[in-house]
Amino acid sequence: MSKQKTNLSRRSYLQSSAKLLGFVLLLGEMDIAWGAKILGVRVWPSEDYTRITLESDTPLPITQQILTNPDRLVVDVQGLELNPTLKDLVAKVKPNDPYVSQIRVGQFQPGIVRLVFDLKEPIKPQLFTLEPVGEYKYRMVFDLYPTTPPDPLMELVKSSARKESALAKSNEEIDLIAQFAAKKDIPKAPVAQAIPETKEAPAKYKRLITIAIDPGHGGEDPGAIGSMGSKEKNVVLSIAKRLRDKIEGEAYMRPFLTRDGDYFVPLNTRVQKARRVEADLFVSIHADAFIQPHAKGASVFALSQLGASSSMARWMANKENASDLIGGINIKTKDQQVANLLLDMSTTAQIKDSLQVGNSILKQIGGFAPLHKGKVEQASFAVLKAPDIPSILVETAFISNPQEEARLNDDGYQDRIAEAILKGIKEYFSKNPPVARRTNS
Repeated sequence: MSKQKTNLSRRSYLQSSAKLLGFVLLLGEMDIAWGAKILGVRVWPSEDYTRITLESDTPLPITQQILTNPDRLVVDVQGLELNPTLKDLVAKVKPNDPYVSQIRVGQFQPGIVRLVFDLKEPIKPQLFTLEPVGEYKYRMVFDLYPTTPPDPLMELVKSSARKESALAKSNEEIDLIAQFAAKKDIPKAPVAQAIPETKEAPAKYKRLITIAIDPGHGGEDPGAIGSMGSKEKNVVLSIAKRLRDKIEGEAYMRPFLTRDGDYFVPLNTRVQKARRVEADLFVSIHADAFIQPHAKGASVFALSQLGASSSMARWMANKENASDLIGGINIKTKDQQVANLLLDMSTTAQIKDSLQVGNSILKQIGGFAPLHKGKVEQASFAVLKAPDIPSILVETAFISNPQEEARLNDDGYQDRIAEAILKGIKEYFSKNPPVARRTNS
């Protein structure tokens, strides 16, 4: 056989082998993809947006298209065969979901599952994937935002219009009494003698004070979990709602919740919401956790620009700041970059005010519950970085401590914590009345 024929035969053999190897590798990839398991499907509806999550043991590529008349989002997930877990997604959509009327799931092609989201209104979807973190494996996240997002300030103004009117009327009456007293030369009672514990608004409050209440974690992010299975996100939401109701009962205050249900809110969005409603105070509510179950006591934290006040404070800040990783944010969005710049503008005045209100609240909590530290601690909590709003984080107790976990689930303890926070807030504002609004609301 000639040398040329030998080379041709060898080349043909190598090409055939390469094709065969490529086919085997392709089969291997298809086997891996098609063997992917869906570990869970979850739906988190809220007024802000609806989140749908598919968790799998391997990353899966997704494509999307938006269709109109009627409005729907079509998503193709490659590397999957239809199974009962995926079919469960259909039943997870609730009638009160603001944006999704139903989800249809079907085998579009071999190895491709199609999800069709029938929508109640046009949406702007954000689809992204998350790497494994915490207890989660790979996640495909579908965030469905309304094309016209709700305006939290307008909603707050509407809901508090009657109270705003009552306060204005009360202030007019106080002014008339003061004018009458001046004409008759009757000594006027000093402002400090206004009764602070009644529902009457003191004369010095010329407008409603807005308190932003921030229940930590939520949705994909459960927060700390106690030995009895209690989830921090549920406990703190319950306490936050109690505080909201108590503030609603005050003639000169109005509450605003950064979340009012079980859904995830990124840390920077919590700050942006508080600034959007022109909050006078930001109170983030959490339930502590530590690696050792004997750690106990409530704590109050303020922001630090100079490093943490203790190793525990630093540990806590790092743990809370990881909430975005667990909850899942789309790091590719431009808004995130803008938000990170915003969070670097914190001021010395904000920290000073935060320490004042924090000390007032800590003193009230210490009147009936054990404290982890007798002073307000400081660390670089991302959620406390609003540059123009006094901001504190209240750790209501250690959910990792079995005794305190039981206490956190007790209605009486939750109510006392909420009442202590309210009293601390009232004490602070009695000494630091709010200034005029930056803009007209």
